Amino acid sequence: MINNVVLVGRLTRDPDLRTTGSGISVATFTLAVDRQYTNSQGERGADFVSCVIWRKAAENFANFTSKGSLVGIQGRIQTRTYDDKDGKRVYVTEVIVDSFSLLESRRDRENRQTNGGNFAPQGGNAPSTNNFGGSSAPSTNNAPAGGESNKPQDPFADSGSTIDISDDDLPF
Repeated sequence: MINNVVLVGRLTRDPDLRTTGSGISVATFTLAVDRQYTNSQGERGADFVSCVIWRKAAENFANFTSKGSLVGIQGRIQTRTYDDKDGKRVYVTEVIVDSFSLLESRRDRENRQTNGGNFAPQGGNAPSTNNFGGSSAPSTNNAPAGGESNKPQDPFADSGSTIDISDDDLPF
């Protein structure tokens, strides 16, 4: 049987770090994961996934993330039940996190928080962050003085030569 989950998304709130009666750390959080497709109005929906992380990883996760942090997690889906105060059975499905990755730098996260959730790199030479947490290096080709342009530059523009690719160069 295979039960493996890999998600990339943003935290909807700060992680809630607690300690069990036996002294084990546990953090709970909700991850907003964008859906791949847009609806008829062109808006992209999101799924809000409940997650739980345990022990030292929970402490690290709570210390290094906050609301809006872009993270990648790997874990497994777990379903549990309990009876609420009215005696009604409640079913809970959550991701038990085995490992996580921080997908944005501390500077990018702080910039986003000070700009009300919008990413705005400092100066013209700061790398921009894409939706997947990667960064694209700033281009120096034909950029105005002071780096006013944040538009990506074509690396092949004004090269003056054509690119010749033979069939032997292709991987397929």
